[in-house]
Amino acid sequence: MESMTAQALIAFAYPIGLALAAIGSGLGLGRAVGSAMEAIGRQPEAAGRIQTAMIIGAAFIEALTIYALISPFIAGITFLAEK
Repeated sequence: MESMTAQALIAFAYPIGLALAAIGSGLGLGRAVGSAMEAIGRQPEAAGRIQTAMIIGAAFIEALTIYALISPFIAGITFLAEK
């Protein structure tokens, strides 16, 4: 019975954690892109360098969200497997 309660809690925790990761990613990407657009507006001659740095940063932010998406599957295989 105790195992079922733990599995139920995990089943509720993962979607909540994924939602928080997606919200954080969206806020982070919005802030990064907004700041990059401001910087390009102030120094148009540096647009290429700013855009490159923004895209690399956005890739790292998205990678964290993808890790949050994949972790329940890994945890399901590792911790929730029937014995």
